[in-house]
Amino acid sequence: MIPRYSLPKMSNIWSDQNRFQKMLDIEILACEAMSNLGKVPKKDLKKIKSKAKFSVKRIEKIEEKTRHDIIAFLHNIAEHVGDASRFVHQGLTSSDVLDTALSVMMKEAAEILIADLKILKSELRKKAKKYKTTIMVGRSHGVHAEPTTFGLKLALFFDEINRSIDRMERAKAIISVGKISGPVGTYSNIDPYVENYVCKKLGLKPANISTQILQRDRHADYMAQLAVVAATLEKIALEIRNLQKTELREVEEPFSKGQKGSSAMPHKRNPVMCERITGLARVLRANSMAAMENVALWHERDISHSSVERIIIPDSVILLDYMLNQMIFIIKNMHVYPQNMTNNLAKTRGLIFSARILVELEKRGIERRKAYDIIQRCAMRVWKENENFKACLWADKDFMKAVKPRELEKFFDLDYYTKHVEKIFRKVGI
Repeated sequence: MIPRYSLPKMSNIWSDQNRFQKMLDIEILACEAMSNLGKVPKKDLKKIKSKAKFSVKRIEKIEEKTRHDIIAFLHNIAEHVGDASRFVHQGLTSSDVLDTALSVMMKEAAEILIADLKILKSELRKKAKKYKTTIMVGRSHGVHAEPTTFGLKLALFFDEINRSIDRMERAKAIISVGKISGPVGTYSNIDPYVENYVCKKLGLKPANISTQILQRDRHADYMAQLAVVAATLEKIALEIRNLQKTELREVEEPFSKGQKGSSAMPHKRNPVMCERITGLARVLRANSMAAMENVALWHERDISHSSVERIIIPDSVILLDYMLNQMIFIIKNMHVYPQNMTNNLAKTRGLIFSARILVELEKRGIERRKAYDIIQRCAMRVWKENENFKACLWADKDFMKAVKPRELEKFFDLDYYTKHVEKIFRKVGI
């Protein structure tokens, strides 16, 4: 069973019950602020605070007639509060409440995602340290390049997740803004003090300037950061998928007891979790594009962004929370096969040492182009004739003119490729 560290909590943020509660909190705080200004009698404020409540089912019933969710919400509050409800929403417009509540929910969602990322970072640190010097082949274009270590691969992911945490902190900061400024942002019927008071109580900053809404570049930025974090998870998942190929089988995502891989082939152990993460990253990228298209609206506001946001924002944060929990489980429980890594190093029969040998010839005074030609000539024999690279070099007269026989063995030392691993780990902070 895959643990879900925070999924219920994330889903609860986007429930109708929580959304309307946030809106009610804002309405009450606005009444408190207006009472401080002497515009709401203390006895009425007390009545509002003690009696204001709502029922999601009742709001939905009223909305069938009003076809306006905020008016339905206010009608339902009035049913409980009575005459004092005339002060609720006084001088406000719907988006004062909707946008400020949305900012609070997006802020809370960001906090959950940051917590997820910190758990993933911790798991990557543990695994990077464990496999710090586990030699494996590095690949470029899918072809063997030079030796590296599995620990370095994980340290790279660790470093990128650190940047993901920074991104989500910035996303949280840019969305932690509210507005209580009236129909077109001019505070025509509401004192700016109310906005300052409400935002401070909610842990938000008041917008410097707004129209009927908070400007959607903030939401687009937030959504873009989600998409970038998802792209990093996709990158990690894609690497595991590639390393899980039968021909490689160096790393494998967890495969639990009783799990099935195929309805037709009982032997299958497929990287389904990693494939799922890869697919969901596409959804987050698409959602971020929709958020970009919400930035430009007619004049002080139109409603074209609203229906889009009701889908893309909850879906995106819930999806990313799910993806992060999946990746935490994968990293924590993945199977690593160092012996297969060692076996795969030998598949190209020594070609992975060609770059080092090129440098060694240059050190011995051979012009780079000539040195490259000598080594490539030997390497092509390995590719075409399945010969051993060291034997080809040994048999090449031009090569052996520049190298002493006893030096050749040293050029094939794997420790050469791990001499700076500690330094890289210190730079990364592991």
